Amino acid sequence: MEAFKEILLNVWKEACRHIEITESLPLIARLLKTRMPLEQMLIRRIDPDRLTVDTLAAGFKGADPEPLASVHRDREQIEKLACWHGKGRIVRSRVDHERKIVFLCLAAEEGRDVMALPLPADRSGLPLLLIIAGPGCLFEPVYDEMVYALQEPLAAAMENDSRLKEVMHLREAAEADRKTLLAKLSRKEMGDVIIGAEGGLKTVLERAVLVADSDVPVLIFGETGTGKEVVARTIHNHSSRAHGPFIRVNCGAIPSELIDSQLFGHEKGAFTGAVETRKGWFERADGGSLFLDEIAEMPLEAQIRLLRILQDGWMERVGGKQALRVDVRIILATHRDLASMVSKGTFRDDLWYRISTFPIFIPPLRDRLEDLPPLAEHFAKRSAIRFSLPFIQPLPEDIRLLGAYSWPGNIRELGTVIDRAALLGNGRCLEIQKALGLSDYPSAGSPTVPAGHRGLKEEGILSLDRVMKNHIEAVLKQTHGRVEGKGGAADLLKINPNTLRARMRKLGVRRQQAS
Repeated sequence: MEAFKEILLNVWKEACRHIEITESLPLIARLLKTRMPLEQMLIRRIDPDRLTVDTLAAGFKGADPEPLASVHRDREQIEKLACWHGKGRIVRSRVDHERKIVFLCLAAEEGRDVMALPLPADRSGLPLLLIIAGPGCLFEPVYDEMVYALQEPLAAAMENDSRLKEVMHLREAAEADRKTLLAKLSRKEMGDVIIGAEGGLKTVLERAVLVADSDVPVLIFGETGTGKEVVARTIHNHSSRAHGPFIRVNCGAIPSELIDSQLFGHEKGAFTGAVETRKGWFERADGGSLFLDEIAEMPLEAQIRLLRILQDGWMERVGGKQALRVDVRIILATHRDLASMVSKGTFRDDLWYRISTFPIFIPPLRDRLEDLPPLAEHFAKRSAIRFSLPFIQPLPEDIRLLGAYSWPGNIRELGTVIDRAALLGNGRCLEIQKALGLSDYPSAGSPTVPAGHRGLKEEGILSLDRVMKNHIEAVLKQTHGRVEGKGGAADLLKINPNTLRARMRKLGVRRQQAS
């Protein structure tokens, strides 16, 4: 056996050098042939659930016979094989009374001498090694110790092979999930589609990229549906944390009694139902970015714990006694007026001062109508993919109708309207007028016109600026020239008063109508 030690070392090298067992076994067989009269080596697996014996790898006999073939057996035969496997000893086909069991799992000539050795069971079944002698050759008992010594390196090779297949399976599953997600999003590739990067969002994205490499908290303001998460992802993707996790948490969607547990985690037994220790979102985002959407909805008690993390990076799980350090970039967003909430005592002033270092304001869609044409085209393409319809390019008339609407739901609402228009058009056109709820071209002030559509005229196509001017003048008339305050023009139009005044100056709305 001293001479076999060198071969065994080489067997270990081959077992570890090649990840797939189909690559390593033929090389191991060649090594053993220098000391044993073998003709072929096989590794097969008994599967008690499927009642099969599978060929996993074959070596040395020229072409591999029956690669990955499965032989079905009846339950009684499989049970006998499983019982023999559990004994863990070598069986020889010529001298052992269990030789018939060996030939149940080996399609070999009756006259060949065969050694069969169980290998350690794995998650998929019961593997075994079969060593087949050449014609007229016999395996002497002296080879038993050599064959037993193969168990460990072959078990390691089987484990490597199993892990490789598991990784490949997970990769295939991830790719299938990616394709499913792309189909749901009606996209061809992953990644955020940022329409308006050279238009109404240019300044916003410039600020996002500017602050990306810094770890200061970023507070994003914007109405619902303006794309706050897209901006947050832009910050993450342009930062040094781009390869780390990006986790979004909607603070408004978590019940107040659970928000501490969700954000900071909890220890086993911390409260009723805490049957195990759980990491919170902060720990899961370690090394990456945590996007806290709707931060204004966070309870005051949770705000205190958030402030500590922002100050020194330390936190504690609910029910925990040990402080944990996390390395997380915090990005926050809200559609609420946090300054007003601070004055009312519904948002902590110390947290407000901490997170307002670098605010980013996302303008609503009605304030960046130059982005309407590319957005409409993007959503039309998405709708065509989603509903298996031909792509219909939005017409100038479609853009005019879209531009006359105030878009309280912003980009999210625009996507819904385009989807509805594509379905109503059924591949022939985009029924924008019907999708917006307009049956004809009503005149300004008509009671049938939805609130967002005043300004459309029957006498012809007006310019977009003229439609907007008519709409603002009509609202100012209704508010008796008052711009600010509850019920003022800015409040009715869902727009910042300063933005409204700037738009009035641009469009030439008469100053005497303003307050």
